[in-house]
Amino acid sequence: MTSSTAADKDVRWLRGAFRRGVLWLLFLGPFFFLTYGLANQYAAQVDAASGVGSLVFGWEQGIPLWPWTIIPYWSIDLLYGFAFLCCRDKAASNRLAFRLLSAQAICVTCFFLWPLKFTFERPAIEGLSGALFNALTSFDLPYNQAPSLHMALLVIIWWQFSTFASGRAARGFIHGWAFLIGLSVLTTWQHHFIDVPTGLAVGFFCLWLWPAEGTTPLKRAAVRRPALAVRYCAGAALLFAAAIALGGFGLWLCWPALSLALVAFNYAWAGAAGFQKKQDGQHTLAAQWLFAPYTLAAWINSRLWTRRYPAPSPMGNGIWLGRLPTAHEFSAWAKERGDTVALFDLTAELPAPQLPAGADYNALPCLDLVPVPASPGTDSANLPEAMRRLTALKRAHPECDLWIACALGVSRSASVVVAWLCFIAPEKTATVQDAVKQVQLLHPHVVLNPNSIAQLEAFYAGVIDDDRPIAR
Repeated sequence: MTSSTAADKDVRWLRGAFRRGVLWLLFLGPFFFLTYGLANQYAAQVDAASGVGSLVFGWEQGIPLWPWTIIPYWSIDLLYGFAFLCCRDKAASNRLAFRLLSAQAICVTCFFLWPLKFTFERPAIEGLSGALFNALTSFDLPYNQAPSLHMALLVIIWWQFSTFASGRAARGFIHGWAFLIGLSVLTTWQHHFIDVPTGLAVGFFCLWLWPAEGTTPLKRAAVRRPALAVRYCAGAALLFAAAIALGGFGLWLCWPALSLALVAFNYAWAGAAGFQKKQDGQHTLAAQWLFAPYTLAAWINSRLWTRRYPAPSPMGNGIWLGRLPTAHEFSAWAKERGDTVALFDLTAELPAPQLPAGADYNALPCLDLVPVPASPGTDSANLPEAMRRLTALKRAHPECDLWIACALGVSRSASVVVAWLCFIAPEKTATVQDAVKQVQLLHPHVVLNPNSIAQLEAFYAGVIDDDRPIAR
């Protein structure tokens, strides 16, 4: 393809994205004013009939009114439309529109279910700022509070601009202006504080719902565990009930409650893909924030369970089995092993450590407490895929020392090591039970439940769900 042909194709793509963006704006604009206005009028009627409550903390009386911040507050309307200019193709335009539409639907639904009212009385303001405030109050009533739709849209629009911009100065300006917009929801006396974190949560949820990489968590996964989902859902319900009962600072418990609810959703529907762990070992920004309380708890749990055996155990032929290491642990191990080292990471819930230069990394995210499947399905995390990657890595780097890890190094990673002993190791074991005994002898903490053993037996028998033999 010549450069002129490629340029013409890029122009066609951009034109298509622009037209798609215009079409979306023709729908989203009226949809916004219609639904937002209806929610405002509904809250006003409820307020006139029986009163509408407010959720405001005493310290908010100290929040200053800065009239000039109405300018960044209003600017989000302009940026809303310009965000579609940052879309390089139709798929990006659709993704942005789905995010904005989802945020609108979630927030407006909350406005109808739990209408709240802003309680501060704003004094008269003169000049340009006063004119902008008057224009705002001409259609916006003191309702539609939590979650702040302004904050939800800000997260989506900020992320759209920041991922499109190149250069430190441009990114710095985008981050700075986004901060002013976020600050303005308080300093214009449009929202109480509770609206801000709830609005941020909606924004990040919409980024998570429509990711730029991978599949949407709305897609049903092949590997699911409804029983575990029920347990996580119960934990989320308890935390949410505690947040409501405690009130005040206790409302922050809603964050881990949301986190556990999303973990429950992953086990019930989305699978490991719901954690959105990328091939570089890091989670998407949305997943980092939404799952932060769970990720922290999972990391602490892994450290407590493995505090007596933090180092990996050698399995022979350069294969090591252990917990997911820290950057320091892996660097110290790599110095002892030599130049060619790699980390094979099976965790979905924990981010990978920063590896030293030259180290190889391979991510195959699997759900915790779930046996690694013996046969491939819609999920890529399965024993055949693990063996394929290990074979390719060993062929490319025969002398490579490979650390196979999961959160504790006793189940997911142990299953992969057992399969490796059966199929790839130079001295292959006769049976799965022989391989399990060998692994437990070298790493006594390994725990493989009957379901994991059953998956390994099925894999060893060379039978996939369609009865085709596994290529050995």
